[in-house]
Amino acid sequence: MSYESVYGGQPKIVGHWYITLQDENGNIKQQLSGKNVITTVGLEFLASFMYSAAVAASTFTCKYIAIGTDSTAEAAANTALGIEAARTTATASYASNAIYRCTATFTSGVGTGAIVEYGLFSSSTGGTMFSRDTEAVVNKGANDTLTVTTEVTIT
Repeated sequence: MSYESVYGGQPKIVGHWYITLQDENGNIKQQLSGKNVITTVGLEFLASFMYSAAVAASTFTCKYIAIGTDSTAEAAANTALGIEAARTTATASYASNAIYRCTATFTSGVGTGAIVEYGLFSSSTGGTMFSRDTEAVVNKGANDTLTVTTEVTIT
């Protein structure tokens, strides 16, 4: 019996990004949200993780969020951000209903500039880019704090 005949279709992975820019006093200056593309190498990473978790109970490391300044549209073939401005370790959580969530904060002086791209990675440098999103520009000043949340939903 196939998955499709039991559940009515193939499983899907959907990603969302939520971006909040705050000034030095914590006032919200800008908020954005959007869907992203799950990359081909990200899908391979997920399949590889599931295998390694079953075989060796390894730890899932896809919890690093990067921001960048390249507005080139996201594509499944992407393996890195166009122009990475900063990367940090996110707080990972299971949000229920098959949602994996990561939230990262880029504090004052970190990742300043015209931010338009966001990526979820398996490592603090290099690594596998699981997903990528491009959105309208967020001009992060030196004293601003940028909070970025991504959710990956398996349906």
